Amino acid sequence: MQQVALVTGASSGIGEATVRSLLGAGYTVYAAARRVERMEGLAHDGALILALDVTDDASLADGVRKVLAEAGRVDVLVNNAGYGSFGALEDVPLDEARRQFDVNVFGLARLTQLLLPGMRERRSGTIVNVSSIGGKFYEPLGSWYHATKFAVEGLSDSLRIELRKFGIRVVVIQPGPILSEWSGIAQTTLLAASAGGPYANSARRVAGVLQTADRPGVGSPPAVVADTILHAVQSRRPAPRYPVGRGAKFLMALRRILPDRAFDLLVRAIYRH
Repeated sequence: MQQVALVTGASSGIGEATVRSLLGAGYTVYAAARRVERMEGLAHDGALILALDVTDDASLADGVRKVLAEAGRVDVLVNNAGYGSFGALEDVPLDEARRQFDVNVFGLARLTQLLLPGMRERRSGTIVNVSSIGGKFYEPLGSWYHATKFAVEGLSDSLRIELRKFGIRVVVIQPGPILSEWSGIAQTTLLAASAGGPYANSARRVAGVLQTADRPGVGSPPAVVADTILHAVQSRRPAPRYPVGRGAKFLMALRRILPDRAFDLLVRAIYRH
């Protein structure tokens, strides 16, 4: 039986590349995002397009009903929808902080809740949560973003143990800098929140570091992450987490080895903070 995959945040970047990778491997793929007009190319390539807003419970419930009515099951869920909103904690409105948690954490959790009963009944399934090296690494002026990714890491670790007895695998993907819209959005929100106040100098320095992710030779193409997701999904025994992209494995190794004060010094050196 052909396996069915659902990928969120599929209108660009890692999500779009993951849809193409899964299609190439023979999966039936539902490409889900709010910006359906940007997924015409995926539809042409064979993806099934699903309008989905991960912050809207009714949209999530309707989307899952549609997929199950058409395909009967979801074997692979790739929770990729997410964004990075930066700014000093003092400057970022709590409404923006809540929105970031709604997209990066609660949308992921709710969609997982809706699909778990079917996976549990079949005693099979793979849930891939796209986190970030930012789920272990931290940056100045990135407190809310990193809080969401640390939350995804903890949620995924608990879920991996929780679902093991039902034959459901949970995998975390930790991309490093990727050539995508992410860094541009992060820079824009950072400068909008903190460019004009007491954190202005820090905001300019952090924005400069974020900008480097868009440079070839620093940022990796989204296909690198998509290939890792496909490898994890097809593996008989996937690893709990996969750092991926230039420098990701090295940085995560340093995080494991270095004590907090030493790692703080490294972060301060990178951001000249």
